[in-house]
Amino acid sequence: MVGIAFIEKLLNLDSSHSYTIITCGEESHLAYNRVALTEYLQHRSIEKLYLNQKDWYARQPVDRFEFFTGETVVHLDPSKKEVRTSKERVLEYDICVLATGSHSAMPSYLPPPRLQKTRGIFVYRNIADLDNILSYAEKNPGGRAVVVGGGLLGLEAAKAVYDLEEVKDVAIVNRQAYPLSRQLDNDGGDIVLRRIEAMGVQVLTHASVRDIITSPSPSDPSIDILTGLHLSGGSHDAEQIDCMLVIYAIGITPRDDLARSAGIKTEKRGGIVVDDSLMTSAKDVYAIGECASWKGETYGLIAPGIEMADILSFNLTQTNGFKPRKMNAPDLSTKLKLMGVDVASYGDFFAEKRLSSSSSTKKVIAPPPASAPSAPEPATSVPLSGTQTQLAKPPSPSPKGEKKSVWETVPVAAPLGTSAPAPTTVAQAEAESGEGGEKKKKHGHGPPEDGPIECLVYRDPFGGVYKKYIFSADGKYLLGGMMVGDTSDYVKMVALVKKKKQLEVSPSQFILGAGGAKGGGEDGDDLDDDTQICSCHNVAKGDIINCVNAGMDNLSDIKVKTKAGTGCGGCMPLVTSIFKSAMTASGHTLTNHLCPHFPHSRADLFHITKIKKLKTFTEVMEASGTNKDAVGCEICKPAVGSILSSIWNEHVMQPVHHQNQDTNDRFMANIQRNGTFSVVPRIAGGEITPDKLIVLGQVAKKYNLYTKITGGQRIDLFGAQKQDLPDIWAELVEAGFESGHAYGKSLRTVKSCVGTTWCRYGIGDSVGLAIQLEERYKGIRSPHKIKGGVSGCVRECAEAQSKDFGLIASDKGWNIFLAGNGGATPRHATLFATDVPPSKVVRIIDRFLMYYIQTADKLMRTARWIEQFEGGIERLKKIILDDELGICADLDRDMDELVGTYADEWKTIVEQPERKKQFRQFVNTDKRAPQIEEITERGQARPADWPKAFPPVKMSVKDIATPKDQWTWKRMAKVDDLTPTDAGTTSAAVKYGDSQISIFHVPKRGYFATQQMCPHRRAFVLDHGIIGDDAKGNMYISCPLHKRNFKFDDGECLNDEEYSIITFDVREEEDGHLSLLLPEEDALDAVLGTSKWMVRQATAEALGRGSAGQIEFVGPDGRILGEEPKGCNGADTGSGCGNSKLEW
Repeated sequence: MVGIAFIEKLLNLDSSHSYTIITCGEESHLAYNRVALTEYLQHRSIEKLYLNQKDWYARQPVDRFEFFTGETVVHLDPSKKEVRTSKERVLEYDICVLATGSHSAMPSYLPPPRLQKTRGIFVYRNIADLDNILSYAEKNPGGRAVVVGGGLLGLEAAKAVYDLEEVKDVAIVNRQAYPLSRQLDNDGGDIVLRRIEAMGVQVLTHASVRDIITSPSPSDPSIDILTGLHLSGGSHDAEQIDCMLVIYAIGITPRDDLARSAGIKTEKRGGIVVDDSLMTSAKDVYAIGECASWKGETYGLIAPGIEMADILSFNLTQTNGFKPRKMNAPDLSTKLKLMGVDVASYGDFFAEKRLSSSSSTKKVIAPPPASAPSAPEPATSVPLSGTQTQLAKPPSPSPKGEKKSVWETVPVAAPLGTSAPAPTTVAQAEAESGEGGEKKKKHGHGPPEDGPIECLVYRDPFGGVYKKYIFSADGKYLLGGMMVGDTSDYVKMVALVKKKKQLEVSPSQFILGAGGAKGGGEDGDDLDDDTQICSCHNVAKGDIINCVNAGMDNLSDIKVKTKAGTGCGGCMPLVTSIFKSAMTASGHTLTNHLCPHFPHSRADLFHITKIKKLKTFTEVMEASGTNKDAVGCEICKPAVGSILSSIWNEHVMQPVHHQNQDTNDRFMANIQRNGTFSVVPRIAGGEITPDKLIVLGQVAKKYNLYTKITGGQRIDLFGAQKQDLPDIWAELVEAGFESGHAYGKSLRTVKSCVGTTWCRYGIGDSVGLAIQLEERYKGIRSPHKIKGGVSGCVRECAEAQSKDFGLIASDKGWNIFLAGNGGATPRHATLFATDVPPSKVVRIIDRFLMYYIQTADKLMRTARWIEQFEGGIERLKKIILDDELGICADLDRDMDELVGTYADEWKTIVEQPERKKQFRQFVNTDKRAPQIEEITERGQARPADWPKAFPPVKMSVKDIATPKDQWTWKRMAKVDDLTPTDAGTTSAAVKYGDSQISIFHVPKRGYFATQQMCPHRRAFVLDHGIIGDDAKGNMYISCPLHKRNFKFDDGECLNDEEYSIITFDVREEEDGHLSLLLPEEDALDAVLGTSKWMVRQATAEALGRGSAGQIEFVGPDGRILGEEPKGCNGADTGSGCGNSKLEW
């Protein structure tokens, strides 16, 4: 990462083109983000970690930048100024920069020969390490993984294996008393320790590994298999722990072997010695990053490495008339999320420990006298009561009658073995410590960091929050600190420390909430322009503002320009806020328009549709769209469809509405990755009779459906063929089931505990109220899904405080919580009203939901809605509880009318047999074609695994052996099969030999046809997609799985240049048939045959272990397909285009 940062900076600063840069990297990948290495286990795509996508490399002039991957420099000759690579390439240089990084340290009991013959031992440094861990865990599932080391890297590794399904248990062996001992003190580390153990991870403190335990491999006695570890230290002496794999994260060793062999001076303990200019002992040879040792120190964090890259690139390009920059003590502030815990340390965060062993701590501030004076005194030092070093020990009791403080000041202790010094005043301490010093200021005072200190500590073990602020003894300067659990003020604290500005508020305000800021939250408005926002790449707030002022109007370009957010990513919320503020300040308009087709927000469009009584998408487009003849797109069609349902609630499968339904609503079932669907009947409140349970079992058995109980107290039936859905639901409706609307942006469930029905602790009838609420709101469409919960007492078994609306019984009524959600960005619900009588509960929730439906943006959960709601939850209370706007009666009436329109959507389909034809797989045959190979796991059928990444493929007519001028017209369907209408688009699939083809009808535009398979995930689903057009008038079909948009005219993908599909000509015959211009079946099957492209388990096994680079996928014309998929607009992300998240 440091190497590519230096290259980027040098290319940018070298305006005279004085340098040609040649770089060699031993890994086969392009430079990637090692800070985000753990994310690789989630998406398994190296492209998503690339710091620069491949098109960036392609844009660099060859006379300025040349790079070689998979090629290591093995020899350096400073006298000849040349290097030799592992491929015997000899490169001459004028300047050589070593950015060789480091490798993981290994214990002495694992010399290389033993390590070579033992299986199950790993480190955690690069992609190859992660692939090896994944592969080994998949082959040896169900055991324990042990991580040795509790530092930053150790916790990263622990989180990685914790998330692997194949790993049953995780343990951390830590030599210290708590994790992160280099970033936190005892109390902060104690909070982290508690949080980790609460996850079910075993943490062995004061422990070391003495040796490994192995057994011979049954298949090869010369190979040893890891089975456990011998421990030592404290209570762990002679203890053993069983494990299937171990990851060592006990430190790093600078990679200085290349320099050492070249005679360049290195440190005895590792590291290439560099001076203040970063030059080594060899002329014109420099070292930066983890391999460099400056003043005897090496740095394993990215920020010091980026600073080195800054200095060296500046000195090589900008010193003509400018003084060269020199290396200074780097900022070691860090902010990370480890094992789900936010942790940060900044400034001189160990000043207490550092000063406790030096003479500067011999004077401290005296405790206050027993009788406090009437006038306020400066903060004083008293011991922190209740400080715990062992969780099992209770806090020390306070003197009788004395209340324990939530926050207290902490003194700097005298060195061990000495008595505490006599009290002195601040002035005395400053005078003594500053006397005669080199850094002495003109008024006789030394810099604040050299004087005595005071600490303020906030410790909340219940909320898992710990904050420590270190101040100069007079409270005028912030010197450093650490945070656990809440790091929201990190950027502001770092800025205060770096600038050494005198504080504008008293130290107590840091604990009480002001945080030293001028009044802002996390919007960045109160930060100075030179405040560092991104510590990974040293990006200041002003850099982002300058980009906006230079004309950049999107975050993607700003990230490319500044590198902000491309390291750990933790700065992105603040970067986004600064970007929005800068856009507004510079006169740019930040719109919340629905999409290019509608110059309105969703809320505005809702009210336009309601007031004008618009009933169809076509009417809405004609009344409010930018082009009344536009088709729409995959963004606006579902949004408008949701608005129409929220107002009029007409059946979503009516021809005028069916075109608007995306992915799941289209066939009223959740589409799965193999093109089948899930069936989810409503089980209100989680209450179900034995007879209904039996029906579900019988249906699942009859149709070979995979069954699973959900977190929402329902039963999911997976794997239903589209053509079977009406028959499945006919049996369920007859048994009394209704649609569970798991497919819609609507109410999902209202979860409940058993409450007073059974529980001895129950106070309220949680089951009864949950059923009442679910029956009331079932079927209503909203901007996003809605979930509820009802708990019968404060034990909260229904998890009501994580729902969009939740109720908890009290002895006086119900406490109502609003706007919570789980998911990727969880939010705890906010207490909205207390002790609400049961008769008042429904109306409050009515108003909340209706106001949300009418005013929220598209795809916005209630949690995000309330976060951006002007005035927040207090303002919402005034609107809903106090009727401040005078709209409560309207909200009540609107909700009554909406719930009054309810009709079970599946019952309607079952009672109208003519609708059944909409569910056929192919309209020209009753034959079925499987989409993905089916396998059996734990006694149930499921689709074979998708590989972690498919090679991209561009398909075209040229792949077909028969020239197009020899194709003939084939009758494939009837016009009626597509149920065409002037009110909306329609589609259907046909089978031709072993190939599948989609046919589409667009009012006023005619008929179109494409292959049925989306090449991105080999899914035969394009007939389920939304038809749209862009601003240029290009008609396209949007894949329902990952939103890749393929043009009807030539099959090119509009948002991913690595993919394309084959399109076909269609004509309508006079007798009502539709004919397609096609080659013979065999010729088309050779290119598009279902059996050729169907995903099988063997495919996943080949590609799924990261071995795509070791096999060749041969395309239709015999060419080898590329191995590294690109994302939108050619970006090498490997992800879906547009918003690749499936929003259900």
